[in-house]
Amino acid sequence: MGNVGLATTGSPLSVRKLVCGYAGVSVLNGVDLDLPEGSVLGLIGRNGVGKSTLIRAMLGLLEPLSGCAEVFGEPALKLSDTVKARIAYVPQQPEALAWLTAQQMLDYVSRFYSRWDATFVRTMLKQWDIPPDRVLAKFSPGERQRVELIRGLASQPDLLVLDEPAASLDPVARRQLLREIALRAGEAGTTVLFSTHIVSDLERVASDVAFLHKGSLLLNCSVDDAKERFGRLWLPESAATSAPSSARVRRVHDDGSLSLVVERDNDGNWPESAYASGARIETLGLEDLFVEIAG
Repeated sequence: MGNVGLATTGSPLSVRKLVCGYAGVSVLNGVDLDLPEGSVLGLIGRNGVGKSTLIRAMLGLLEPLSGCAEVFGEPALKLSDTVKARIAYVPQQPEALAWLTAQQMLDYVSRFYSRWDATFVRTMLKQWDIPPDRVLAKFSPGERQRVELIRGLASQPDLLVLDEPAASLDPVARRQLLREIALRAGEAGTTVLFSTHIVSDLERVASDVAFLHKGSLLLNCSVDDAKERFGRLWLPESAATSAPSSARVRRVHDDGSLSLVVERDNDGNWPESAYASGARIETLGLEDLFVEIAG
């Protein structure tokens, strides 16, 4: 692995120049990311772009080809038991301990966490209609994901990492989960990282957003900033030569006109070409921005 260093800040998650690949195929191309304490970061990207790979590498579950990751200031590949006890990770497709019943698994895991909330477990098993005495292997994907979410939240972690947490949940369960994430972040100061391809989920609870596309982070900023900072600029053919080279997306239409994704400068101004004759600009919401960048 490469010998890239990180300043030891003790922040929940930090990665530098992270490169990962499988069988000669590159998945992550030098990703840099910091997760400030108390933030709720939504990692968004299309299915298969490497969100799960990035999460696993950040937590030390996967050794990168180069680069490094730290969790609370410790190398991700050499975490102490103390730091591990501060983390809850819920994978997209949980498979561990499938021969145990839901209650047996939760009782077993509870031994590793001093702040385990048994009352929360009982409440959520009942609220989500989870049979505690059924073997996990016999649960549906949605039921299994619910059990894993209960497990992750019950440990009252300082860092909660969720990989596509709502993928197998129905709309009601998704809303309940998002409310719980917001509650944990707001009241307990829990730092949260969750991956998703559902923009509406991100908008409900995330304070920050990171766009992962083709192995690179194209955007990493606050949700409010993303909503105000980017726009779709339409330029007629007569003004096409004035198109800014810094545009993130550039599309040429049949009539010779252009549409581009542009961003405001530090003073809040659009590129100069936005004020050309016949030009038109419209702000982009998160979903439109995601479609434009990842489309």
